[in-house]
Amino acid sequence: MLAQAVRTQRKRLGLTQIELSDLAGCGPVFIYDVESGRKSTLRLDKLVDVLNVLGLQLAIERGNQRLHVSEQLRDAPH
Repeated sequence: MLAQAVRTQRKRLGLTQIELSDLAGCGPVFIYDVESGRKSTLRLDKLVDVLNVLGLQLAIERGNQRLHVSEQLRDAPH
């Protein structure tokens, strides 16, 4: 979803991966990594720079909880 949104918006703006990387201050390999969606880790600061150039933003939303916290840990004083 992220990869497709970045690629679609870049093309809509008529930018090449190299042009986008220059504008965002990162390397073209980073743009390729984002658009391919194959890299398991990305630097968030670089990603935000790319999204800003494209006029996109990253949103964090509450989702399904995948981690179950033990009762002992949950009830421990903070």
